[in-house]
Amino acid sequence: MLSLCWRNTTANMQRFDVVSRQSMAQFLRYTNLKYHVQHQHHQQILRKHTQAETVVDDKNTSSSTQQYCSKNNMKTSTSSVFSSYTKEESYQKMQLKHLPQPSHSSEMPVATTAAAAASATTSTTATKPVHIPYNIDWVFERLKNPNGLWFICSQIAIFTVGLFSKIVLVFMNKTKVYNRERLIEAVAKRPPGIPLVTVSNHHSCFDDPGLWGVLPVRYVCNSFKIRWSMAAHDICFTNKYHSTFFMFGKCIPVIRGQGVYQDAVDICVQKVKLGHWVHVFPEGKVNMTKEEMRLKWGVGRIIYESSKVPIIIPMWHEGMDDVLPNVEPYILKWGKRVTVNIGKPIDMNDFINDLKSRNVPEPEARKLITDKIQEVFHNLRLETEELHKKHK
Repeated sequence: MLSLCWRNTTANMQRFDVVSRQSMAQFLRYTNLKYHVQHQHHQQILRKHTQAETVVDDKNTSSSTQQYCSKNNMKTSTSSVFSSYTKEESYQKMQLKHLPQPSHSSEMPVATTAAAAASATTSTTATKPVHIPYNIDWVFERLKNPNGLWFICSQIAIFTVGLFSKIVLVFMNKTKVYNRERLIEAVAKRPPGIPLVTVSNHHSCFDDPGLWGVLPVRYVCNSFKIRWSMAAHDICFTNKYHSTFFMFGKCIPVIRGQGVYQDAVDICVQKVKLGHWVHVFPEGKVNMTKEEMRLKWGVGRIIYESSKVPIIIPMWHEGMDDVLPNVEPYILKWGKRVTVNIGKPIDMNDFINDLKSRNVPEPEARKLITDKIQEVFHNLRLETEELHKKHK
């Protein structure tokens, strides 16, 4: 009896265990399925939210990028319009001493977006390093403070070169000079203390001293009457002997690319304040293509900073590049046609006095003065080209 009862109890327990295991399995299967479905649904919701946030971020990024680009375009357009003015302003803040400006890019910290844009705009005004083949500091010191021996050596050099240029221009070639009396009167008869500034185009390396062959011998061979002129440092002042020769020829080494605030222009300002004659090639280089160029503002500074308004005489010449071509071999020719046209003196007394009375900023003043010379240059060029065509 006891065994039968135990057997029935065990069978019931086993049946209950099987049912319990099946129920538990079904429960767990249902629970896992439900959890899996909920997990998938949750992941889908997260993906949708992420995609929505990405779209919003993309829209915000694109709009901010457009605003940034528009600002940069405005900055770029502004810098392109005033690029020359900005460059001159950067030169005004730098008093260069014949050395390239150091680069500070390695010392600057990481900039923000606005600062980076500003630095990108101002980086266009940085000057390129200028190669100085020969130390010319001693030349500037001699030119600023010439002594008695300097004047003797200068007279010898001026006499030799002046006589040579007159022989080449007058006797070896067919030179026609128009309105020569204007230049002679300004050189010989201008009031004491009144400076003379002449400006001309630059087509050949023989322009100076060749142009002065049109003057009488008593002026072209006189170191006290002849002009001061600027000459390229990398052509005329490359060693001690060349530097000495051109220095005695009253040539001032100009470092092209260092702007209007450099020693060469300072010396020219000093000379006009003393009432001397200074000649300037405002194109700034030998114009081999003969295209119409924007004149450099150094001539505007020389005129504006003079203690007395100088007499300004424009000149234009044609055919000088045939006498000394700009291609090898660099040999003087003879029998060539040369036309030199001396323009009317440019009266700027009232104009400059008005600029000073209105306290016009110096960069703007020298630009306005140079623009006036540019306009006269244009008309004088057209006139001289017609005269040169008639010259046979």
